[in-house]
This record gives sequence, C-alpha cells and structure tokens, in this order.
Amino acid sequence: MRAIATTMKTALIEAWTNRKSFWLQVSFMIANDLAIVVFWLLFFRKVGTVRGWDTGHVLVLFGVLANVTGIAMGILANARRLGQMVADGELDAVLALPVDPLLYLLVRRVDTALLGDLVFGPLIFVASGHVTAESSVVFVVASLCAAAFFVSFLVILGSVTLFIGGRGEQAELGFQALLMLASYPIDLFGGFIKLLLFTAIPAAFVTGLPTRLLTHFDWGEAGIFLGGSLGAVLLARLVFHSGLAHYRSGALWTRA
Repeated sequence: MRAIATTMKTALIEAWTNRKSFWLQVSFMIANDLAIVVFWLLFFRKVGTVRGWDTGHVLVLFGVLANVTGIAMGILANARRLGQMVADGELDAVLALPVDPLLYLLVRRVDTALLGDLVFGPLIFVASGHVTAESSVVFVVASLCAAAFFVSFLVILGSVTLFIGGRGEQAELGFQALLMLASYPIDLFGGFIKLLLFTAIPAAFVTGLPTRLLTHFDWGEAGIFLGGSLGAVLLARLVFHSGLAHYRSGALWTRA
C-alpha cells in the first residue's frame, strides 16, 4: 500500500506543479458547475416543488454529485480511461510491478480540472441549508460510497475490453449516461427508467440515494447503501482480475 500511496502523492504533486494552470482549470470547473446549479435554481423558482424536490434538495444533489465526480474523475481519473489503456498496452509495465495493478492504474493520474468539484461540492452543500454535524458526516461517507459505485461501474465497463477487445468505447458511453442521469432528481423518473437507475446504470446510487439520506436519513437505507458500495467494489475487482487472464499485450511490437 505504500507504493500506491506514493503513486497518488506523486500524481497530486504533478497536478500542483503548474500553479497558474491548476487554479485556472479549477476555476473553470467551478464556473461550469455554478452555471448548471443556477439553471436548476431558476427552474425551481419558476415552478416551485416538483415531486417533493425543491431548491434545497437540488443543492444537496449537486453537492453530492460534485464531490463524487471530484473523487471518481479527479483523483481517480484513469477509471474513465481503463479500456483505452488496455488497448494501448499500458498494462504491460504495470503488471511487472509488485503492486495491485487496478489500484495503481486508478491512482497514477489526476484530472486537475475535476479537482474543482471537490471545492464546489462542499460549498454548495453548505448553501443547501441541510448542514448539521451529523449530516456533514453523512455527506462525506455518502460521497465516498457513491464514488465507489461510480468508479466500479467504469472499471467494469473498461474491463470488458480485456474480454472482447476494442478501445473501451463502452466505458465512455457509460460515463456519459451515468453522469447525465445522475444530474436529475431521481423522482422525475418512473417505471423502467427508474429500475434502470438502480441496476444497469447505477445513477440512483450516485446521487438519488445519497440525497435522500442527507434529507431524510434512514439506517436501513444507509446499511444497504454501504453494503452495496462494498459489493460494487468487489465485483469490479473480480471482473478486472478475471479479464487479466485474457489480456494480450497491446504494445506495437507484439501485434500480429
């Protein structure tokens, strides 16, 4: 684990090296997030409450979403690129190292821009009016569990490349679908789409359930959420390590 911690530290230091670029990218991301939130604030100011959702609930949702993307896509940026890395043969060098290959791949790169979400998320949560000592703890834990779902989903999709080849296009499609669906209040959906959000595309576990726990906490739901996030991580590791048995180097000199 020391090697993994050192790798993550190195990635963060590299992101911080160019101070002007760092703050510029972070600022642009915060401005982008703020524009989306303003849109929803104007929407709810116009229509009022929709299926139990109001401005406070939406602010909680986007606070969670920003925090989750900051962790999953900012700190663990390679989760989105796993399939492409497999196709490019980047696993060759990693498999020769005495480290867990999946953990190493996830922490070796930081997306500077998306670190802005880690600044914006807590700020917008504070602005929601739902902040207490207890809810602050729930916010942190729920964000970590939701990030586990997010990263696990992308790792599973990226690992499919180990079995069927390609360049991991399915992971990018999954990322866009998950991010889009997680950006909407879950109660706006019904029927088959809502079932989809709890199964094939786990958007409900990224924002829907965390938001509900932060506004109406329930120990039973919290237990299911925590257990589900651990299960998602274990499943992602199982799929990735099973796929390694099918891995063939993507390096140019090994291609037929």
